[in-house]
Amino acid sequence: MLSLVIPVYRNEASLPDLLAALQDMERTLATQLEIVFVVDGSPDRCYDILRDRLPASGLTATLVLLTRNFGAFAAVRAGLEHARGDLFAVMAADLQEPPELVPRMHSLLSAGAADVVVAERTLRNDPLWQRWQATLFWALYRRYVVPEMPPGGVDIFACNLPFRNALLQLSESRSSLIAQIFWLGFRRASVPYVRQQRRHGESAWTWHKKVAYLADSVFAFTDLPVRLLTRAGMLGMGVAATLALAVVAARFLGQIGVSGYTMTLIAILFFGALNLLSLGIVGTYAWRAYENTKQRPQAVALCVQRFESR
Repeated sequence: MLSLVIPVYRNEASLPDLLAALQDMERTLATQLEIVFVVDGSPDRCYDILRDRLPASGLTATLVLLTRNFGAFAAVRAGLEHARGDLFAVMAADLQEPPELVPRMHSLLSAGAADVVVAERTLRNDPLWQRWQATLFWALYRRYVVPEMPPGGVDIFACNLPFRNALLQLSESRSSLIAQIFWLGFRRASVPYVRQQRRHGESAWTWHKKVAYLADSVFAFTDLPVRLLTRAGMLGMGVAATLALAVVAARFLGQIGVSGYTMTLIAILFFGALNLLSLGIVGTYAWRAYENTKQRPQAVALCVQRFESR
């Protein structure tokens, strides 16, 4: 059985089209299909619509309502935990990723060709401004976090049971589910696709959230800030040594009337700022370590409802 996990947040307008696409998928898919909807504290009527329509949809579905908005990655993890299949896939509720990707990913997994399949964006039918933001974001992600990341990025994937179990064992908070997929290894395959234009509503994936996500990924998967701090410290020592030589030379040449005032002030400001930067970076790592020691669940389900196909 294939379990399809769909996180739902502010997708009220797209749910009728989504349910119709899932019904078509079930008729064409060569295996039993289970849909796991995870309503991630959505403020609209997503939960009410799914609760009312799923019994008559003919779909085998599980509806999970989270107590608040925990974020897309936490919702996907909650869906994987409640899924009952032996193969798993993740799909967005806004239909910007074509539903046809799911059978393609399922085919690769069923053939035993891979343990995890990622959907690789080759083109976006988004406005120019959004395409520019996405290109910059994933370029930075590839440069500083996961070099193996496809240029267009990855949002959805499919995997088998061993990979799902290994992924759920990585329980740290404030991390990146996509980076964890690449960190785990296993046999990986990809399927290309063109991202469709959004037909309903606006994306909740704002630039602010992208920056926060990139920061979480950097601090969780790379020592880049520490390496940058070390290089900045070495550069600072070089600048300080150069200034010291300049001051000594100027003093011997009689070009400084009040000795040491300017250079002392510059040194205090420079190394004071460097000290604050150091404390901020070290404090960030310490805070994340503290968060992980609390072992809080990444999502809390308020209720779980299952609907069997007739």
